[in-house]
Amino acid sequence: MQLNWSRYLRLTVVFLVACSALGLFFGHPLWGLLAGLVCFVGWTLRQIHKLSHWLSNPGGSLETPESTGFWGELFDALHRQQKHQLLTRDRLQAQINRVQESTNAMRDGVIMTDTDGALVWWNESAEYLLGLRRGSDRGQLIYNLIRKPAFKAYFDARDYREPLDLHSPARPHLRLQIQISLFGDNERLIVAKDVTRLFQLEQMRRDFVGNVSHEMRTPLTVISGYLETMVDNAGQFPAKWQRAITTMARQSSRMEALITDLILLSRLETGEKMLDDAVTDIKVLVTQICHDARALSGDQNHQFTLELGDRCYLRGDRSQLRSAFSNLIFNAVKYTPAGGHITVRWHTDSQGAHLSVQDTGIGINPVHIPRLTERFYRADPSRHQETGGTGLGLAIVKHVLLNHDGRLDIHSQYGNGSEFICHFPRERIAEQAPETAPAAP
Repeated sequence: MQLNWSRYLRLTVVFLVACSALGLFFGHPLWGLLAGLVCFVGWTLRQIHKLSHWLSNPGGSLETPESTGFWGELFDALHRQQKHQLLTRDRLQAQINRVQESTNAMRDGVIMTDTDGALVWWNESAEYLLGLRRGSDRGQLIYNLIRKPAFKAYFDARDYREPLDLHSPARPHLRLQIQISLFGDNERLIVAKDVTRLFQLEQMRRDFVGNVSHEMRTPLTVISGYLETMVDNAGQFPAKWQRAITTMARQSSRMEALITDLILLSRLETGEKMLDDAVTDIKVLVTQICHDARALSGDQNHQFTLELGDRCYLRGDRSQLRSAFSNLIFNAVKYTPAGGHITVRWHTDSQGAHLSVQDTGIGINPVHIPRLTERFYRADPSRHQETGGTGLGLAIVKHVLLNHDGRLDIHSQYGNGSEFICHFPRERIAEQAPETAPAAP
């Protein structure tokens, strides 16, 4: 909006000069100038009153004031600007309404909160899944309405890389997956997804695997026992049967290892966490595992290096930690060629405690690394018969670390070896050794 100020200033000066000239004609130039100023000020105040009355009506229902000259152009310019703003407002409001309507059509609950976590807006699905009430909950802190300690900790942590699973506070039979995203000035967009069906299917799968594993264990143990007896007395059988008996015994042992790992993994996945959350001497535990790994290496002559620093005491379940560490170290033996080097390190820093198992083996193609902790996933299925593994080792490691509030990092390059690092939080580091040393396995 641009007005020609210099033009209207000149017209004002001409008007005042004309009033003075008129006063001079009657012999009173000052009175003429004063009369002109009074008229000008009065007319200006009148226009200001019109402008004020017009602007005091934000809805724009009043007609644009009529005037001439400077004030007429000003009113016209303001009227054009007002129309443009109203059109822009209507267009934005239409877009907002469309977004809200489309969001209300979603089956997932969508919630917006401000920086402090106060509810700003949510869709209809959020009302169903979380029990929010449109009339009274606006402005309430969301963690006062979703009274779950896990949700409060997740909300405050500001680490939203992984979603949070919990039961619906309004409908306990529903299982929800909560994902939070930060936007704007630390405001939050919360998405609640109903994963009840997936949760039930996963639970059915776990129960099935656990039950079948337990049921298979007894008959398999009987079969293995008879096969061991037959192997010990293989000389009494014809030569053509000796190879078959030996093969059956070897495959029976592999089946027993698979059943054992399935039962352990099923127990870990069902949330049976620290059965014995005591202080474990990591130096003793790792030394024992490496002793067993040397026996597993046999005539392959793998070279082991142990670098175990100070503060080697960790709070956790010793049997679970042994399962995780032995899987990593035994895998290093299985996938490292004869004469290769295996290094096991333990150190602590400001971030926590870390166990690293590094080898000079065949390495892993980076494309496989994201899926290595999936059960039965193998980067190289052709090596299944060679290593005799079950495909569950890294899945067990992953769940053991989850039970200990830790995580697993994998670094590898095909042909240049691998490194597996177990990270534990600082809270699990113990300053004193266990009161009674555990018996050697």
